[in-house]
Amino acid sequence: MSLTFLCVHAHPDDEASSTGGVYPLLAAQGVRTVLVTCTNGEYGDAPGGVKPGSPGHDPDAVATLREGELDRAVELLGVERLVRLGYRDSGMVGWPQNDDPRSFWATRIDEAADRLAAVLLEERPQVIVTYNEIGFYGHPDHIQAHRITLAAIARLDYEPTLYFNAIPDSVMTQYRARWAEEARARRAAALARGEEPEPESDDEDRDLGTPDEQIAATIDVRSVVDAKFDALAAHASQLADSFFMKMGREQFRAVMGTEWFVRATNPLGIEGPVTDLFAGYR
Repeated sequence: MSLTFLCVHAHPDDEASSTGGVYPLLAAQGVRTVLVTCTNGEYGDAPGGVKPGSPGHDPDAVATLREGELDRAVELLGVERLVRLGYRDSGMVGWPQNDDPRSFWATRIDEAADRLAAVLLEERPQVIVTYNEIGFYGHPDHIQAHRITLAAIARLDYEPTLYFNAIPDSVMTQYRARWAEEARARRAAALARGEEPEPESDDEDRDLGTPDEQIAATIDVRSVVDAKFDALAAHASQLADSFFMKMGREQFRAVMGTEWFVRATNPLGIEGPVTDLFAGYR
């Protein structure tokens, strides 16, 4: 049986952060790999870290920049087919861009689901990955990706196995400790320079973890972790100063060699946690 893996991601760079290990791992195993990216990422940072809404931020120029970054990342990850749905980035929760009729968030679910279902029927993936009902961290475009994926699957003439990306609570506790230490160091450095320290971020307290007992798939991606690092680095306009890149390659190898998923559908009746997203299919 030929095997196909497909992810539905919201923005350029999402494919690398949560599935940047399973893509090259599965590709090396001969699995066909497909990526659907829902938006163009217009409301990411512009060059120089210019934030959306600030002088010098050109959303269309940002989208063009991110298009090239995504092309490079999918090449590094061994993705065989990239499908861009081309919706406009909706921005964060409460931003005025949420109401732009061109935005992904404002798009009718039926419309986007029809387009996604057409891709699914062409590819017929056994395994699909997207986000949970809160979009992992509450971004409108991630929530919309979840919604259209479920609606598209309901249009199929077969039932694939659907997974949501996740981070176990036990791992998230370690991440939070690292983020808090980095924030303390930045504040201390600012005070030493006589500057006003940056305000504490709500992100440090955001609950992004999943109870460990709900993790259904734990995937060892250490053999391809360099490809994941390189794919994240390809998204330099958004991630050059990120948690991932600050680690450096050596520490990244040490701590980013696992990806986790929650099983949302189980057409094969698999019992218990697995170490292969295609368990039961091969």
